Amino acid sequence: MNNTFGTHVTLTLFGESHGPEIGCVIDGLRPGLKVEEGFIAHRLALRRPAGPTATARVEPDPFRIVSGVWQGRTTGTPLCILIPNTQARSGDYVNLANTPRPGHADYTGAIKYKGYHDPRGGGHFSGRLTAPLVAAGAIFLAALAERGIRVGTHLARCAGVPDRPFGNLTEDLEALSRAAFPVLDPARGEAMKAAVLEAAAAGDSRGGVLETAVTGLPAGLGEPWFDTLEGLLAHALFSIPAVKGVEFGDGFALAELRGSEANDPFRMERGCVVTESNHNGGVNGGITNGMPLILRTVIKPTPSISLPQRTVDLAAGRETELRIQGRHDPCIAPRAACVQDSLTAFVLTDLLQGQA
Repeated sequence: MNNTFGTHVTLTLFGESHGPEIGCVIDGLRPGLKVEEGFIAHRLALRRPAGPTATARVEPDPFRIVSGVWQGRTTGTPLCILIPNTQARSGDYVNLANTPRPGHADYTGAIKYKGYHDPRGGGHFSGRLTAPLVAAGAIFLAALAERGIRVGTHLARCAGVPDRPFGNLTEDLEALSRAAFPVLDPARGEAMKAAVLEAAAAGDSRGGVLETAVTGLPAGLGEPWFDTLEGLLAHALFSIPAVKGVEFGDGFALAELRGSEANDPFRMERGCVVTESNHNGGVNGGITNGMPLILRTVIKPTPSISLPQRTVDLAAGRETELRIQGRHDPCIAPRAACVQDSLTAFVLTDLLQGQA
C-alpha cells in the first residue's frame, strides 16, 4: 500500500476526510526555494467551495508548515504541511458503512482495506485530500515560475457548456491565475453554473473537461517508453478524484486525421526550433519538444447525488435502495482545476530536479 509518488522529488499524502488533520510530506526539494505562505493561501482559496454550485462544507484551511522551511526558504529536508478538518459532519455517513455509493470508492475501499478503513466522508478516498495537494502545488508552481515556466487550467467544457479555447497563452495563464471560476470567458462560466444548478435542483450532478497549458518548458524533458512525460503526468492526474480520461494535444481527435494533418512541421524562429502547429501537445516520443504542453482530463459527474440509487447492503447480503444525505458538490470540475495545476507542476518539478 503506497501513498507516495515521485522519483527525485516525492510527495506523500496522508489523512482522512473527517480525521483531525490531513496533510502531505514533500521530500527531495532543493534548498533555497522561496516559500510564500500568502501564495499557498491564495491557491487553497481557489480550491475552496464557493456558492451554490459547490458543497456547503467550507473548510477555512489554516495550514501549518511544520518542517522543511526556515525564514521563507526550503531547507532541503522533508517539508510537512498540516491542514485541520473543522467542518466534518460524520453523522451524514452512518448509513454508508454497509451501503456503498454507486460510482464511489466506498465498496472498493472496504475490500482493499478489509473493512478497517475510515468510511466517514469517504475517508482517505475523499476529495478533501486534494487540499494538501494544492498546498504542495503552490510550492511547485512557484519553483517552476522561477524557471520561467507557467501552468494554468480552465474548464474547456462543463455541464455541456464549452469555454472559449486557449488563445494568447501568456495572457490566458495570467488571467487564470487570478480567476475565482476557472474559465477564459466569464459569460460562458455563468452558463456553466446555471447548467450545474439545474442538475443540482433535480438532485443530480454534472461533469466536465479540464484543459491545462504549460509554457516555458525546455525541449528534452522526459524519457522514452516507461517514463514518458505523458505517462508520468497521466499517472499523477488519474489520482485526482473523478478523473476518467487523459489526453495530450489533439488526443483522441488525432484518430480522425491523416498523418499530413497530425504532424507538426518544424521551422526556425529567432534561432530556435519550433513547430508550426501543436497537434501533439508539445511532446514527441515521450519527450518535450519546447512547444507549449497541452493536456486535458475528463471529470465524471459527482457520484454522491440525492436521487435514489440501487446498491447493496453488505451486512445483510441483499440489494437495497440508497438515498444520500450530506453536503456534496453537484459538479467537482471547477474546484479540480487548481488540483490539476498542482499535480502537473509536481511532475514537472520532479523531472526538472532529475536533470539538475
